[in-house]
Amino acid sequence: MTDEEWMAMALAEARKGVGKTSPNPPVGAVMVNNGELLGAGWHHGAGLPHAEVEAISDAICKHGEGCLKGATAYVTLEPCSTTGRTPACTGGLIAAGISRVVYACQDPNPLHAGAADGVLEAVGIAVSSGVLEEKCQAILRPFSKVQHTGLPWVIWKCAMSLDGKITRPAGEGQWLSGEESRADVQRLRAEVDAIITSGETVRADKPALTIRVPELLEGRNQPWRVVVTDKQETSQVEAALFSDEWRERTLIRSGADLELILRNLVREQGVLSVMIEAGGKFSSAMIAGGFVDEAVIYQAPLLCGATVPALGGSLPQSLRLEGVTHEKIGDDHKFRGLLVV
Repeated sequence: MTDEEWMAMALAEARKGVGKTSPNPPVGAVMVNNGELLGAGWHHGAGLPHAEVEAISDAICKHGEGCLKGATAYVTLEPCSTTGRTPACTGGLIAAGISRVVYACQDPNPLHAGAADGVLEAVGIAVSSGVLEEKCQAILRPFSKVQHTGLPWVIWKCAMSLDGKITRPAGEGQWLSGEESRADVQRLRAEVDAIITSGETVRADKPALTIRVPELLEGRNQPWRVVVTDKQETSQVEAALFSDEWRERTLIRSGADLELILRNLVREQGVLSVMIEAGGKFSSAMIAGGFVDEAVIYQAPLLCGATVPALGGSLPQSLRLEGVTHEKIGDDHKFRGLLVV
């Protein structure tokens, strides 16, 4: 197998940690010797062993001490070279007898970027980087954005009709998208650390904003639920997010400074990624403010006429989605892409 194929296996491991590792990034690793996969692992959460340590432990458990002498480690992110809540992974790789390290992406923290190379090469370990970098970087975007800006990665999620409306005519019921799309939203919620909504949405819809699929909750908490409102009566609404068993993970924040809300979620809750589930006015404000990085749109085969639009405010200019993926889910169409000016 090629370096790219082994790195693809490490990336598959890393994806298991998406939505579970904050404030750390999701990382995967595999250990290979003489073309044989010896061990694999992924980072399960802050304070727990990093992916390299998980993969080393897996290899030793399966093949015994000394099995990694002369082996190659494939890791989706540059191994850490400093001690934090866990020991430096460079030390673990050296102690295991690894002779070559291949990683996809440099550490986005400029204080640490590239530091592993010198540590490993100083003891004779060959280092290569940039293998499957673009694909691995895709799941590291939230961590990278926090490192560079102090702001979380923000996804705007919206279900709309073909004519861009998010509500149906009176008397027709609540849902625009189909059951299959609503199930997909559960998987999308499991990718993020927080869901942000408006007081207006809470008062109108009384949402729960939870992950309701037990297997999607394994190894993680419910997302933080952030209600942006300046109306005190919002907290008295009989909504599940104020009364359910996870009510302590509901935060109410003033809408006076949206950027401050996002920065504080990073600083105080360790959030890397946020999803907007709100009406057109709040969504427009977040997009117009330049806070949204990605859009996930579920388009239902309906025409709803004079109901509530998906974006209820003006934008300074048109925005384009790049890197768009398209998927048919039931009768709906799902579009996902990055927002660019």
